[in-house]
Amino acid sequence: MTFDEDEAMARAAGLDPREFAAIYERHRTPVYRYLRSRTASDDEAGELCAVTFERALAAIDRFRSSGGGMIAWLLRIARNAHIDDVRRTDRHPLQTDRLSPEPSSPIDPGLEDAVILRSLIAGLPATQRDAIQLRFAAGLTAREIGIVLGMTEGAAQKQLERALTALREVYRVD
Repeated sequence: MTFDEDEAMARAAGLDPREFAAIYERHRTPVYRYLRSRTASDDEAGELCAVTFERALAAIDRFRSSGGGMIAWLLRIARNAHIDDVRRTDRHPLQTDRLSPEPSSPIDPGLEDAVILRSLIAGLPATQRDAIQLRFAAGLTAREIGIVLGMTEGAAQKQLERALTALREVYRVD
């Protein structure tokens, strides 16, 4: 999607809120995946995803594609919604003790590894954690990550490299 298409979609949604459905349909999966990587449950991610799109609809007249396009704008909103939620509920951003599967649920063989990896990601410094989540959960490029996090593309790439190096050092599969 080009910046011109983003602008056109935003203008249409500003004139008729029903047009916002196209923005939602196009971007809900990466926004949800990003929020899911930052929360302990599908329900929490779903609630924050709804908050994100509610805020986006309310602010659609202020959208400008020069800030990295629609996805970067939405992910900044999602990141802020998550930060607000953490502050409001006074809990750690990702409580790793809540990541274990429910005792009554069938256990996927890869689930234990996923829980370990999520725990390791939660232990990264905040900027590295954000960069990893934006790259692998939302599928952003280093340039887009830089826009969301307010840093240069090179700085975002460096944060990704540092995070991956740290995860490789700690998470070794034998």
